[in-house]
Amino acid sequence: MYNEIDLEKIDLNLAPPTEEPARQYYFMAKCQEWVHRFSEKNNRLPQACVINMGCQMNAKDSEKLAGILKNIGFELIDDEAADLVFYNTCTVRDNANQRMYGRLGLVHSLKKKNPHKKIALCGCMMQEDSVIEKIQKSYSFVDLIFGTHNIYKAAELLVTMYHSDRMIIDIWKDTDKIVEDLPAQRKYSFKSGVNIMYGCNNFCSYCIVPYVRGRERSRSSEDIIKEVKKLVSDGVVEVMLLGQNVNSYGKTLSQDISFAQLLQKIEQIDGLQRIRFMTSHPKDLSDELIDVMRQSQKICRHLHLPLQSGSTKILKAMNRCYTKEQYLELAHKIRSAIPEISLTTDIIVGFPGETSQDVDETIDVVKKVQYDNAFTFIYSKRTGTPAASMPASASSDEIKANFDRLLKVVQETARSRAGRLVGTIQSVLVEERNAHDPSLVSGRLSNNTLVHFPGDVTLIGKLVDVRLEAAHGFYYTGKMNSQ
Repeated sequence: MYNEIDLEKIDLNLAPPTEEPARQYYFMAKCQEWVHRFSEKNNRLPQACVINMGCQMNAKDSEKLAGILKNIGFELIDDEAADLVFYNTCTVRDNANQRMYGRLGLVHSLKKKNPHKKIALCGCMMQEDSVIEKIQKSYSFVDLIFGTHNIYKAAELLVTMYHSDRMIIDIWKDTDKIVEDLPAQRKYSFKSGVNIMYGCNNFCSYCIVPYVRGRERSRSSEDIIKEVKKLVSDGVVEVMLLGQNVNSYGKTLSQDISFAQLLQKIEQIDGLQRIRFMTSHPKDLSDELIDVMRQSQKICRHLHLPLQSGSTKILKAMNRCYTKEQYLELAHKIRSAIPEISLTTDIIVGFPGETSQDVDETIDVVKKVQYDNAFTFIYSKRTGTPAASMPASASSDEIKANFDRLLKVVQETARSRAGRLVGTIQSVLVEERNAHDPSLVSGRLSNNTLVHFPGDVTLIGKLVDVRLEAAHGFYYTGKMNSQ
């Protein structure tokens, strides 16, 4: 839709439409008027910078923000000295909040030098009442604050901001609204994330996400298919389907459709070559999904399956809704059906009540499942979650020692898995020129492992066959098969 709309033809003498997305295009046109006035006064376009500080869901939201800003007429740059800076925040761990506060201290000095400069904060961190209170008190120079539920309103909120001399705060506690057909500015021309659902209903006891992202709501399969087809027509060969728990897809829709069935529909799209998705919750990963993955020619051989803990006692306290034995049975079932699959996971150490014996249980799962990689974290208390009021049972030194023990096994296991494809020819999607050696390009296998090999920028965005010659921990080096 957005490719067909000429903002110059929108009659701004009329009242704003009440329906979306027409209402937002009206406000984009209003913002465009401001851009024209700025350009006439300053002999240049206003510059905008979007800083993504969170997960892939945040990254997709940041692309929407960038698309709206570009449509309005801003020049997009990667520099916080821009006239307008958006920080799309994360709050999954406390250190993410602290990084944001540190960033605000630095950008304040830039704002003092630029009378035009505006600072906007959005994303998960902004859904916390305590954060808003702190920003109002200690960072009063911030101009605009909004959350995860109304990001589509960015143009409308910018109009309000540019017509006000006070901090604008627009936070929604929840919504069931999904607004389609808004612009997006993709980071890559050949791959893209696609939201298939928003929010989360799992309420793991340590996790703030359901409180800041809201309840689950799935997009219609028709809208998803339309978006993927549009992306493919625009040169995209790989999509990443995004949701807090993709296995729950479809449960809020009137139509009867499962995530596995959605994958089958997407696989039928001509020109699409790779399908990825994340994240899957072990409690409801179905046999149907495993079978669809097994038979698929396009679904990548990589599955991120968060464990969090290998102790059934801790899993229960985490409200993960599965036991150690059930997780191991699921992992065995997946590996049996798809032997070549790469399994990765998330693990938390130091959850309240966890002992060294519980960590031993986690290490046992790591050894049995043989993960290709695991993202390990020390538990971070998030105010407002049930776990925040649970008493700790280990000192920081004990937690650090347990973390180091686990990390050692994770690294050893991943290293033993890394070399299994040496000597084989594999398809690699080339993503970029190598940052350290311009004679090399870098890309990913279907199983998400990095590969570096000789090549030039003409290969970026293409799938090429590469002979893997050596494994180096978490990446391979090789040569194109024709070399």
